[in-house]
Amino acid sequence: MGEMPGFQVGVIGALFLSVASSVSIVICNKALMSNLGFPFATTLTSWHLMVTYCSLHVALRLNFFENKPIDMKTVMLFGILNGISIGFLNLSLGFNSIGFYQMTKLAIIPFTVMLETLFLKKQFSQKIKLSLGLLLVGVGIASVTDLQLNALGSILSLLAIITTCVGQILTNTIQKRLNVSSTQLLYQSSPFQAAILFVSGPFLDHCLTNRNVFAYKYSPIVLGFILLSCLIAVLVNFSTFLVIGKTSPVTYQVLGHLKTCLVLAFGYTLLHDPFTLRNVIGILIAIAGMGMYSYYCTNEAKRKHDGDDIPPAPPSLSSSLQQQVKDKDTTPLLLSHQDRESKDSLA
Repeated sequence: MGEMPGFQVGVIGALFLSVASSVSIVICNKALMSNLGFPFATTLTSWHLMVTYCSLHVALRLNFFENKPIDMKTVMLFGILNGISIGFLNLSLGFNSIGFYQMTKLAIIPFTVMLETLFLKKQFSQKIKLSLGLLLVGVGIASVTDLQLNALGSILSLLAIITTCVGQILTNTIQKRLNVSSTQLLYQSSPFQAAILFVSGPFLDHCLTNRNVFAYKYSPIVLGFILLSCLIAVLVNFSTFLVIGKTSPVTYQVLGHLKTCLVLAFGYTLLHDPFTLRNVIGILIAIAGMGMYSYYCTNEAKRKHDGDDIPPAPPSLSSSLQQQVKDKDTTPLLLSHQDRESKDSLA
């Protein structure tokens, strides 16, 4: 029973860190790109990941965490997949209207639910689905304005949805199946994410902005905001892996839409962005959906936890003897490592 409150505190801390760091980096990057004229988002993301890796390498040297070896092929494919998903998201934003890009982000939740249901056999209650639907409606009302469709943009959005969903599901699955922490997985995968974006970033940014990142004149204030953005990104990347590992990809996406609502609110309060009654209504509906999702998830987790704590009824003597004979006849003396993993994954 003592583990549950500690776990909840850890989850709340991870969620708070994710929200605070994400909102901060959005405000910082908006100032960098909109006010200072630095539009190279993909290249900036590669710098974020390189600084994240260097920071974690220093933390490893200072013994803040212990590195756990992971199969190199798994880490490489995982890192490349995440890097590709970031590139597709940026391309989707570049080749679509803002409204269609917001719809792309909204589609990640139902697509993740579908993938987890089909391939991981995860069950989502009707109440959870209802709260997610209410959340999506609210965010859609608050953030989706124009929907301009085009063939290339639609294909890029579909690829962005698929790669993002698979990447986030793998983030959760790898941590649990291989028993590695979010820090260990981020440390080993971030170099591959950074490498693919560092190579492709300048080309993608040139296609989207028709400007060369290497020809840009970097002023001291731009360099200062880039450095600040990279430092905040360390917290963003760490909290992303932490939240997905402690909760689920769907919960992380719900949290992402909370960030969207907060960014809209901060934009109106601090940056005096245009704000309408439609935005207010959408945000309130979205917050109601988030509240329902949190309430139902907490109740289901508590019910499951309480059920695990109830000791089973003592079996009768005859059933005990029958079970002993059955176990003796059917249970192998030694379980292979693969059998243990499959058994644990079903528990």
